Amino acid sequence: MGQFHLPQTITDGERRSWIEEIAAAPRQMRAAVAGLSDSQLDTPYRPEGWTVRQVVHHVPDSHINAVIRMKFALTENQPTIKPYHEALWAELPDAKTPVEPSLALLEALHARWTILLERMTDEQWKRTFLHPDLGVRNMDQSLGLYAWHGRHHIAHVTRLRERMAW
Repeated sequence: MGQFHLPQTITDGERRSWIEEIAAAPRQMRAAVAGLSDSQLDTPYRPEGWTVRQVVHHVPDSHINAVIRMKFALTENQPTIKPYHEALWAELPDAKTPVEPSLALLEALHARWTILLERMTDEQWKRTFLHPDLGVRNMDQSLGLYAWHGRHHIAHVTRLRERMAW
């Protein structure tokens, strides 16, 4: 899992691999939580960490923001994006509800996102946005980060299942 590390140079092969990871993430998340009880969904993946349920709701929240950031960058000249407080979002009432709506949202969002990513031109991949806390980011950086982000949170769930023998 660990932290995201961006390669110095990003090849077409890495970009294709990241797009494939974006496309696969909803299926992998659904498989990771398949058959879990409410009690299991409400288990933190680590001490003081989010519950599995919060993780499942967090991923589409985060990825909606990613898609919007990318679309702003594709349609505006280096827009300044709005960060959000993910820890506070994870405490909102909808983060404590059944996971099916978030799994369905993740599937639909990633289907649309994958189409966008697969059809972007070389010039579009160079587009940038300004993150107030992190500085200027381009499309490749954003793609790599969110491909990792999906893997990262799916691994939280699958490793918890392994540790708990679920």
